[in-house]
Amino acid sequence: MRALAPPARRRHWLVIVAVCSSLALVTTACSGGGSGGGKNGSGSSGQTGSGVQVSITPTNGSRSAAPDQGITVTATGGKLTSVSATGSGDQITGAMNTAGTVWHSTWTLAVSQSYTVTAKASGPNGSVSKTSSFTTLTPSQTSTTQIYEGAGATYGVGMPIILYFNTPVTNKAAVERALQITTSKPVVGAWYWDDPCNMAKVCAYFRPQSYWPANTQVTFTGHLNGVQVAPGIYGDHTLTQSFTIGSSLIVVASTTSHQMQLYQNGSLIDTWPISTGRPGDNTPNGTYLTIDKGNPVDMKGPGYNIKVPWSVRFTWSGDYLHDAYWSVGEQGFTNVSHGCVNMPPADAEIYYKMEIPGDPVTVTGSPKAGIFDNGWTMWFLPWTKYLQGSGTGDAVEAGPAGSTFVSPSAVPASTATAPLGTADPGNWSAS
Repeated sequence: MRALAPPARRRHWLVIVAVCSSLALVTTACSGGGSGGGKNGSGSSGQTGSGVQVSITPTNGSRSAAPDQGITVTATGGKLTSVSATGSGDQITGAMNTAGTVWHSTWTLAVSQSYTVTAKASGPNGSVSKTSSFTTLTPSQTSTTQIYEGAGATYGVGMPIILYFNTPVTNKAAVERALQITTSKPVVGAWYWDDPCNMAKVCAYFRPQSYWPANTQVTFTGHLNGVQVAPGIYGDHTLTQSFTIGSSLIVVASTTSHQMQLYQNGSLIDTWPISTGRPGDNTPNGTYLTIDKGNPVDMKGPGYNIKVPWSVRFTWSGDYLHDAYWSVGEQGFTNVSHGCVNMPPADAEIYYKMEIPGDPVTVTGSPKAGIFDNGWTMWFLPWTKYLQGSGTGDAVEAGPAGSTFVSPSAVPASTATAPLGTADPGNWSAS
């Protein structure tokens, strides 16, 4: 059975957006250089008889500093001994070069915010101190970002981090560099941009190279305040969320053997008889992720209108794994459904109660290929293809200390195998 007119992507999704437009928890790592606008120029400098000169960009008194340029402090003729940068009382983090002559803020600055920077340096004949106070620009247009994952919620091992942007994003690499992922277990993954997206103008997905390690704690921080996502459009908030990847629950449904295998935490725990889509209504191949569920779900189509118990959805077009008490006699022998995976009532109830969003569902043996974006189809793409959707072209290594970008060539080939550790390449193609 298939829902003919499925609802739009769940409006009740837990979407948490932390708006910190007045805080100095700010965004993307960026290069040094002057800020634009207002009185902001090449920087302000101070020199005494110590023989060392200190310059700070943005300059003192700037009223429209470019937030995506950050703060740069430079010492000439000596070395910096300390740099303190604050906005609304919050300390701004930064890093010094190995020579001790240049300091730059870690993330972009918040829009419409006042900052004070004090730097000290020492030279051959003594020390010098310099202060700059300035205000960042107020953009004419801002961008808001939402995250699908809910605070403290638990998801399956295939679940991507899903971000929705309400404006176009052309500076994808700059946005990616503003996104920080902290995981309790080491993870290698990458960002992928998808456009169009039904709920936003553009989406970004973080997917691991292979399925997430079970029972991983994940914290996401989007340092998006001050990131210029497109010409003249800036992020105006910092987005944070923490959630959990739960145990591994994976099903593989064969349209030819009419059997579905259920794996939990790497072990096959059951094999159930099923019936998939009849000829002309074939259930499409692919490694999908479970999206949502209902008990019951109202399914309508040509010649039927029925409330179906224990229903778990895995495509937007209305494919479910569900209780089909009316087709128990055909299950295990032939395909008679309208596209869904029909299950015995007791088995459907067991699976329904175990499932969480993001659990992998693989359909095999069908003459019908899956369609990318009909569901959470990030695992349709092999790793090398997935990397091509990144704005930076880099992989992301995440762990307890946060995340860093690395060249894909530096990432070892995955040893994970399908169906338990990852998806088969080309899994959505017709058999």
